[in-house]
Amino acid sequence: MATGYYARDTGRSPLLRCMTGGPVSLAGPHPRAPCYNRRMSAVLLSLVSLLSTSIGGLFALRYHDRLHLILAFTAGVLLGVVSFDLLPEIFHLGTEQGLDASAGMVTLLIGFLLFHGLEKFALVHPTHEEDYAAHQHPRLGLMSAVAMVGHSFMDGIGIGLSFQISPAVGLTVALAVIAHDFCDGLNTVSLMLMHGNSRRHALLLLAADAAAPVLGAASTLAFQLSPASLMLYLGFFAGFLLYIAAADILPEAHSRARPGTALGLIALTCLGAALMYVAVRLAA
Repeated sequence: MATGYYARDTGRSPLLRCMTGGPVSLAGPHPRAPCYNRRMSAVLLSLVSLLSTSIGGLFALRYHDRLHLILAFTAGVLLGVVSFDLLPEIFHLGTEQGLDASAGMVTLLIGFLLFHGLEKFALVHPTHEEDYAAHQHPRLGLMSAVAMVGHSFMDGIGIGLSFQISPAVGLTVALAVIAHDFCDGLNTVSLMLMHGNSRRHALLLLAADAAAPVLGAASTLAFQLSPASLMLYLGFFAGFLLYIAAADILPEAHSRARPGTALGLIALTCLGAALMYVAVRLAA
């Protein structure tokens, strides 16, 4: 995706012109627009993630028997974003700016391992809810839900920083976050209820989780990262999405499914990844 976007730019890259305050040429026939407008678009898109988080939480309150289907598809979407958008963008930034792209791979590993540690020690994502169903600790549920709010804030920052690279990259990252935030809302409510908190308190934490990405995206209006820093952040964000998809959402989807449905779940995951491949190519 990124290659096609930059190929249409005959002068400085959109990122460099954004850093120097010049206008950015949008892909195709679109008019030129200031970088500030691009970053405001990130804030507006983050409002969709607010809706996605809210729907996920309400879904957790009402439906449980169909959740595995949505989770399997969501995992494919996240894997597609990492494979077809974020990783190519890291290497493109490295080539364009003369940077060592392997540094982005290091931060990818750091991001993966960091969120692995957070899950194991803070129970941010309950992969197997049945393992904890017999132990209800409302305070633990509250702390875990607050941790979910914190990482939803980082999701919003991810949207804002991706729009600093280009509208195309920002859009696909926003779509990934929107898909992932459905699961965030679902997990926030599940954590609260699983540990014996009331539905009212679960809804309050859901509201905080839904607002967090909007606040995160809005915070990026106040700062601008260098190309090297953006490349490192993209690697870190890719590691986060990779862990969420492969080590959290997929196992949860399969643990919730009925026997004999594994092939259908795998097909949904492949469909999610394939749709992101098509979306990236169409936006290029």
